[in-house]
Amino acid sequence: MTTRKVRVRFAPSPTGGLHLGGVRTALFNYLFARKHNGSFVLRIEDTDQTRFVPGAEQYILDCLEWCGILPDEGPHAEGPFPPYRQSERKANYRKYADQLVSAGFAYYAFDTPEDLEKMREAFKSESNPSPQYNSKVRMQMKNSLSLSQTEVDELLSKNTPYVVRIKMPNNQEVKLNDMIRGEVVFNSDQVDDKVLLKADGMPTYHLAVVVDDHEMEISHAFRGEEWLPSSPVHILLWEYLGWKETMPAWAHLPLILKPDGQGKLSKRDGDRLGFPVFAMDWMDPKTGELTKGFKEMGFLPEAFVNMLALLGWNDGSGEELFDLAGLAERFSIERIHKGGAKFDFEKAKWFNQEWIKKSSDEKLLPLVAALLEKKQIAADKNILQHVLPLVKERCQLLNDFIPQLVYFFQDPETIDTAAIQAKWAENKSNFFSNWLNALSGLENWDALAIETLFKEQATASAIKPGELQLPFRIMLVGGKFGPPVFEIAAIIGKETTIRRISHALKILPK
Repeated sequence: MTTRKVRVRFAPSPTGGLHLGGVRTALFNYLFARKHNGSFVLRIEDTDQTRFVPGAEQYILDCLEWCGILPDEGPHAEGPFPPYRQSERKANYRKYADQLVSAGFAYYAFDTPEDLEKMREAFKSESNPSPQYNSKVRMQMKNSLSLSQTEVDELLSKNTPYVVRIKMPNNQEVKLNDMIRGEVVFNSDQVDDKVLLKADGMPTYHLAVVVDDHEMEISHAFRGEEWLPSSPVHILLWEYLGWKETMPAWAHLPLILKPDGQGKLSKRDGDRLGFPVFAMDWMDPKTGELTKGFKEMGFLPEAFVNMLALLGWNDGSGEELFDLAGLAERFSIERIHKGGAKFDFEKAKWFNQEWIKKSSDEKLLPLVAALLEKKQIAADKNILQHVLPLVKERCQLLNDFIPQLVYFFQDPETIDTAAIQAKWAENKSNFFSNWLNALSGLENWDALAIETLFKEQATASAIKPGELQLPFRIMLVGGKFGPPVFEIAAIIGKETTIRRISHALKILPK
């Protein structure tokens, strides 16, 4: 490992909800920084003001905080290299764009949208259906390479709108030593002359990411593999600006794929298949559309982070359950896979169930209490604390606690009488009528006493206790689930138990 101080950055755009792929990028940055006692930086890449969404930056911070991976530096906690929003660094980029133009590595392009459309039509062919602005067409366009200096000066003096484009070299090999993929070689002819500075003076991602990584002394850059084709532009910019020796080490992370492995997982896939792809609920202020998140669906942050870390990485031990500290201790770039990782929502729920089991009742209590309160279910905290350990192994999601607990605090809204009626008979109806009288006289109200009396009553009625326990459960709970039925009766109390049996008998055949 290099002796250079480790500084990594997560650089999202505030354009909407935070996809789980973005959170995984942030997580891998965080783990790498913690493993090497480095700094984890948040940089908001808001140079595209047309896509800026109010509230998105705070949402990003909230998501990272929920995951437990809040950065060391960023707009929320300024460090040694402020500001941490690219829009606030706007004045800084032009000098580098001008430096590149002066050195012959970039040029001014005055083409209008109409000019660009004409170019695409003129050079369109079967083999090249989407012509790019590159070395093959640049001399036929309106730019500082094709025009005379006098013409360029005149256009500039008239404040004619222009962009700055990188001048990609002809037929040059550009090499990238990727920490995950090894050496990757590009040919410069396959890359167009990317815009570096837009007409409004804002940089594009290509210029801003290089300038900011240099000025913030970023040592390692993690990003999704969809950015791999842009790498030759960035590598050349590091070289052209004279910073090649301090260029960060790159790692292009594998994609998170759809469950069938066919392509990158998208929000549309989540909508279609019924699972979230955002960390937290996101309400789009422009459309009013709500996209569900893992948090609101009932995931614990520990489970979400654990699941994400193992999408494209493992430590080779075969273990699957890790907390953040354990992940940071074992994390290594060498164990990140090159291929994409298929997202499996059933496996995600398995992680959550395991973390619910691992979580203390003290931790779960306020989370479950908040869910019950949201559903306007008045829950006695003492009872809730007692019943949590009885049901938590049955819960995959936090929201599963609602149906597993609600009957402890209010009578079931519906009773699955169909499940009782299948084997219901007069002798069972008589048993429960007599059972009501027996319960009324029971003084020692605990699970053992209730069970003992139940079995004695069943024996006296010549019915096997096992044939009566399911109807008893359904009368108390409403369905065929829950902890031991005598525990339930003991917790809800004599009065409630008698009331629920009486209600059930009224709607069942005599």
